[in-house]
Amino acid sequence: MRVDGQFVFNGVASMLNAALNGLGLAYLPEDLVQADVSEGRLVKVLSDWCAPFSGYHLYYPSRHQRSPALAVLVDALRYRG
Repeated sequence: MRVDGQFVFNGVASMLNAALNGLGLAYLPEDLVQADVSEGRLVKVLSDWCAPFSGYHLYYPSRHQRSPALAVLVDALRYRG
């Protein structure tokens, strides 16, 4: 299928609006579109290719002195229950 044009977005809200208006496919977090899928406004495609969310990952140099703000963030993410 030939596709004319291309859309580029800076945020998920714009991508969601475009998908809801029938402008193409959007790769979005499942929790953001769950209601629209349930109510039939959106349809999942390529479900077999969507890996489950394994959580956030944070990479930082461990041998350098961390700022107090980064230390608080790392501790909060590490021990989040």
